[in-house]
Amino acid sequence: MEIIVKEDEKRVEVWLTRAERDDVQIKGLLKPLFAEYKSKKYLCVTYNSGDGNLFANTCDLLLRNREVIAKATCLETLATDSG
Repeated sequence: MEIIVKEDEKRVEVWLTRAERDDVQIKGLLKPLFAEYKSKKYLCVTYNSGDGNLFANTCDLLLRNREVIAKATCLETLATDSG
């Protein structure tokens, strides 16, 4: 587990491994920490490790983003050419 407090952004980030994300004891330890920071108007965020393949999932995400950008560019070009 890694806890990062970003004072300038008023945010607390908690990074959990796969083993930690399902651990009831760890969740119990985080409750008072989050309560303390929420009372100070901080945003509390938990990042959990996933089960998927990071490389494959990142490739899929990047490909999808390229498709969305390409489609938007084509539509923009069509709108400009027809107008």
